Amino acid sequence: MTTKNCEEVWAKCLEIIQENLQKAAFNTWFAPIVPVELKDNQLTIQVPSTFFYEYLEEHYIELMAMTLHRVIGPNAKLDYRVVVSSDQNIGKSVTVKMPSNDTPKNVPNIPKRPRLGEGESPNPYAYPGYTPIQIDPHLNPEYTFDNFVEGECNRLARAAGFAVAGNPAGTSFNPLFIYGGSGLGKTHLANAIGLEVKKNFPDKVVLYVDANKFLTQYMQATRDNNQTDFIHFYQMIDVLILDDVQYFADKEGTQKVFFQIFNYLHQHQKQLILTSDKAPVDLNGMEERLLSRFKWGLAADLQEPDFETRIKILKRKTYKDGIEIKEEILEYIASHVTNNVRELEGTLISLLAQATLNKKEITLELAKGMIDKLVKNTQREISIDYIQKVVCNYFSMSVDVLSSKTRKREIVQARQIAMYFAKNMTKCSLAVIGNAIGNKDHATVLHACKTVNNLIETDKNFKHDLDEIEKRLKM
Repeated sequence: MTTKNCEEVWAKCLEIIQENLQKAAFNTWFAPIVPVELKDNQLTIQVPSTFFYEYLEEHYIELMAMTLHRVIGPNAKLDYRVVVSSDQNIGKSVTVKMPSNDTPKNVPNIPKRPRLGEGESPNPYAYPGYTPIQIDPHLNPEYTFDNFVEGECNRLARAAGFAVAGNPAGTSFNPLFIYGGSGLGKTHLANAIGLEVKKNFPDKVVLYVDANKFLTQYMQATRDNNQTDFIHFYQMIDVLILDDVQYFADKEGTQKVFFQIFNYLHQHQKQLILTSDKAPVDLNGMEERLLSRFKWGLAADLQEPDFETRIKILKRKTYKDGIEIKEEILEYIASHVTNNVRELEGTLISLLAQATLNKKEITLELAKGMIDKLVKNTQREISIDYIQKVVCNYFSMSVDVLSSKTRKREIVQARQIAMYFAKNMTKCSLAVIGNAIGNKDHATVLHACKTVNNLIETDKNFKHDLDEIEKRLKM
């Protein structure tokens, strides 16, 4: 018979099989099968792996036998061609044992996933009986978009992540590469995308895996001579979230196998979400061909949260815990703990714990003492945002007026004072200071500092104001 006859026969078989299986099981175990040849009532089909073949034999041989009996006839035979690699196949001929009744019935149920022990997280592919619909996505339910505080530091990454969650593999953000320093929210955002996908598309197979876990799984698969099954498992995922991909550096074998998985998923319209502590261009020890694929979609960075975002994070945390803390205490914490979100929340938790255990009221003095203990360098760089807020509070004006075009003397002077302290108390360049305070250039900042220095020497009231503001900044 011709190849066309072979494909037509298999299409008829699929119609019968599909009527007797759940959609997820059919898509997993029969949609990937490729008909190869039909000769002398023997149908040859190609399956992706040995694991795939064994699973069909164990769970669906009765259904396949009855289906072939109906479509081909009582002398039907089945031959598997199992893919070992892209350039090598092995075959195994199996004569189908025909049941007495040629009507498909009593379709075997998909076996339930084995219960894992406490803290145990092995590879799902290691257990025959897994189907994608049963795969635990390993997502943290607390890491949602609602709990992810948006700010200038993360707006692009969050917007891209939300777009991906609404249309996986349907945007140009594939892969979505999220990068930034430790504690800035990469894992939170990646999990939020996965949770939103599961909410929008319950049938999508989502999996979050840490790069170190992927490495461990790959080494185990290599020891067990199970690399093909390992690859096939990851090829079943619709949305793969791989966290901390920088750990693949200098791991040639792991990079090679992930390259294969990446290509397959991307070519089959599956979504990839990768996180790293560095941008793709700064990753060392990676194969160039892998780096080029990291750059295919969108690389979005997470920066250190600015003062306003840090305040939002602290307020969100206190609201969630049902605790009221004075604004000045939150501002003090936000101005002194600037590195990352994890350290910021950790400081607040420690403060709450100390107040509760010692039955003390949460005061500014308690916060200062706590930060002195937790933060190694208590003379931390003060942010430009915080400086503007303190200066404006002192002169009883809104921070927004510093960015206005008004030439009122008191506003111009407040802006100059803010620039003066920003130059002396931060490591920011003049250009950055000018851009942050009124959207001015570096020459304006230089002029402001010169003006303030002159007034310090000639105006006692002005110097008094400056000293008071400096005390508040150093509180």
